[in-house]
Amino acid sequence: MKQNIVVAGWGQVTQPKHIDGIAKDPMGLMAQASRQAAQMMGSKTVLTHLDGIMVVRTVSRHYAAPAQDLARRLGATPKFAHVSGIGGNSPQTLINRAAGMIARQELDSVLIVGAEAYVQRDGGSKRVDSALFRGIPEDYPGDDLIGSTPLERRHGIEHPLQGFPLFETALWAASGLDLKPYLMQVGQMWSGFSKTAADHPHAWTRTVKTPEDIITPGPLNRPVSFPYTKYMNSFVTVDQGAAVILMSAETAKKYSQKNRQTVYFLGGGYAQDRQRFMIEKSDFTNSPPLKAAVEKALVRSGTALEHLACFDLYSCFPCAVSIAKKMIGLADNDPRPLTLTGGLGFFGGPGNNYNLHAVATLAEKISTGERANGLVTALGWFMHKHAAGIYGSTPSPGDLTAHDLTDQKENLAGNPPVNIKDQVTGTGTIETYTVIYATDQTPSYAVVYGRTRDHFRFIAHTPNHPDIFKALTSENWVGRSVRLRFDPDRNVNIADLI
Repeated sequence: MKQNIVVAGWGQVTQPKHIDGIAKDPMGLMAQASRQAAQMMGSKTVLTHLDGIMVVRTVSRHYAAPAQDLARRLGATPKFAHVSGIGGNSPQTLINRAAGMIARQELDSVLIVGAEAYVQRDGGSKRVDSALFRGIPEDYPGDDLIGSTPLERRHGIEHPLQGFPLFETALWAASGLDLKPYLMQVGQMWSGFSKTAADHPHAWTRTVKTPEDIITPGPLNRPVSFPYTKYMNSFVTVDQGAAVILMSAETAKKYSQKNRQTVYFLGGGYAQDRQRFMIEKSDFTNSPPLKAAVEKALVRSGTALEHLACFDLYSCFPCAVSIAKKMIGLADNDPRPLTLTGGLGFFGGPGNNYNLHAVATLAEKISTGERANGLVTALGWFMHKHAAGIYGSTPSPGDLTAHDLTDQKENLAGNPPVNIKDQVTGTGTIETYTVIYATDQTPSYAVVYGRTRDHFRFIAHTPNHPDIFKALTSENWVGRSVRLRFDPDRNVNIADLI
């Protein structure tokens, strides 16, 4: 018998920066969000009767067995306990898997939960400059900790704040606009996200930013990696947690609330890029796996794109939203919301777990009748791993039994990786670039990605000269030629502007 899947409960928690008493750690925030989900279901026993717990891997604090730890804290004895890998796609990927397990009657009720606690409240503690993975142990076995190749890391591309601006520079070049009008378009979109966050009760930042606030460098909005200022980056150092409880529709009936519409999980999709790393990508303005994941979700849910009421597009950086719009086929003048929370820059970007807040927010809107349905997307690393999910107020016409299993076996999308040359000489053509800034707002180094005359991909630094930095940040150099040479002393390639 076909099983419909219901999002029966959800909870969100944001722990303010300034609190009285002892702050909760991520496990405490996960427990709190889980109890909120149970409370909204009107049940004191639903958590103790869970037969599955899936935890989004915490990266601000290390737990050897977080699903089991949480089960003990909740008084649960699940027969299935699981923790995700690293990646912002994780929450929706877990939901897709949980839905499949429920549809196959392997499980009947599953808690999906995650949280981060990044805020340092001890005034005497040293600030952590690179806090992204501070809770991952040195012996972590997964290769999903790695977002760039050794060649890229030698050239200073390692973390999202350095890599995602490369997409934005390519999008700027494709727009044909001068820098200021292009950035104003980005600023207008991001300003709208800040307005959404200002109205969300669980947002970390609830101050509306104007487009000018967002794109103009200043003492509170330093340039980070061209063309991004601080306000265009994810806000990672937050304390936030979220939880959702999935059930079969039959089981969920006993928890139904009179004044709430039932929220169904209609279908999802997952895909990975064959071109895993930035240096392997043939096009910095597209994402075939994002397109594939969304198309799977649409087909499996029996939902047409034009019939969706709203979206929460993963919003670690503006380019991620712009590429998602392009891949999904959303016009710039489409009136439907692109975010339900305000995104990672304003709502908050709690490690791998932001997407679960988006799902919980969408579920709330569907349950109250504000929205009939919606699509959420989630991504991991540099547009590498993508998950999508569609939720609505009416059951799915399809059978969800095999979708997650299919995606575990068949998930690659796009072309094979481009050919790369480690050490280059001669001339080449710029395909994208960024300028990385020091905390004192001075340019530190510039990184160029391009092609050699024999069509190999290269990565290079430019010479560290103020005139070069000024040129790169004034007009778009994509498509222009450079002279390439290898510096054996620094073990990096150098690209001289022509």
